[in-house]
Amino acid sequence: MVSTIVWGTGNIGRAAIRAVEAHPGLKLTAVLVHDPAKLGRDAGELAGLGHRLGVTATADVEAALGTSPGAVVYAASGDIRPSEALADVVRALRAGAVVVTPSLYALYDHRSAPPEIRQPVLAAIAEGGGSLFVSGVDPGWANDVLPLLVSGLAATVDAVRCQEIFDYSTYDQPDAVRYLVGMGQPMDYEPPMLAPDVPAMVWGGQVRLIARALGADLDGVREHVERRPLESTVTTASMGAFEAGTQGAVRFEVRGIVGGEPRIVLEHVTRIHPSCAPDWPVPPAGAGAHRVIVEGRPRIEVTVQATDEGGNHSAGGNATAVGRLVGAVEWLLEAGPGLYDALDVPLRPAIGKLGRRSG
Repeated sequence: MVSTIVWGTGNIGRAAIRAVEAHPGLKLTAVLVHDPAKLGRDAGELAGLGHRLGVTATADVEAALGTSPGAVVYAASGDIRPSEALADVVRALRAGAVVVTPSLYALYDHRSAPPEIRQPVLAAIAEGGGSLFVSGVDPGWANDVLPLLVSGLAATVDAVRCQEIFDYSTYDQPDAVRYLVGMGQPMDYEPPMLAPDVPAMVWGGQVRLIARALGADLDGVREHVERRPLESTVTTASMGAFEAGTQGAVRFEVRGIVGGEPRIVLEHVTRIHPSCAPDWPVPPAGAGAHRVIVEGRPRIEVTVQATDEGGNHSAGGNATAVGRLVGAVEWLLEAGPGLYDALDVPLRPAIGKLGRRSG
């Protein structure tokens, strides 16, 4: 059994506790939290399992890493604290742990990561003997392993398009929804996530991964962004009101140019309510979906929908990211120290998990 720490108990961390507890080869040994209100609470309670796991939440990072854990699932946010997230991950790597996380966008394709991010990670791996795999949903499996798998079913491929289509009213993270993405903000507000070069910074690595896997030479990566206002005020269950005239939907593409044409396209269609931009792509049902379209012969379209925590699509997406990461731990241990990406780490079947439940 691999001793495993879950660091952070938000949207990703709750799912991580459940996934580690359900994994036949991992043992949850510590849960790290920042919120004083969570200190001393049982991990099972924090994860919404309905029963205790006998592991209480702590803020003592030094003590937790001092136990020489085999693995750390780093689930704390890196959206608005990237430097702190990088420092935390480096600290865990120096302790010799296998670290898996969705929190460091620049390292989804580590080969193109800035030296100031990549070099501290490599130094920590060399010092501690740990390893790192960074992945998620989108960016993550929805625009690396899934499109590559689907492309293998085609005789010819003209273009690959990956779509995330989501109603963000189900995404209970107000700072990200209102300020990073800009929902509910005036139309002259520039959301940080949509600022020039930011979409390419976050999702460009996925474009490069696909191109590398397909043996294609990229001419470059380009962006296209559209925004729409709400025609009427809408009220959400978890984040309150979003006023008419403020941003209600955004659509952007990160385009990989091959031979002068956009051949690899990562598209996001995000709404705070289905009534906004109804002419843009919509999920087949429910509040969200991930879709891969391979234009070629034959034309192939695959749509994936996931739900968790009472049918919530955002929670379902988070849980799939966690499944990919937690499922990679044993492979990473076998592979040895290193900095890995999605083309290195196989997506393994759920061996030993059939019929198994958390706790």
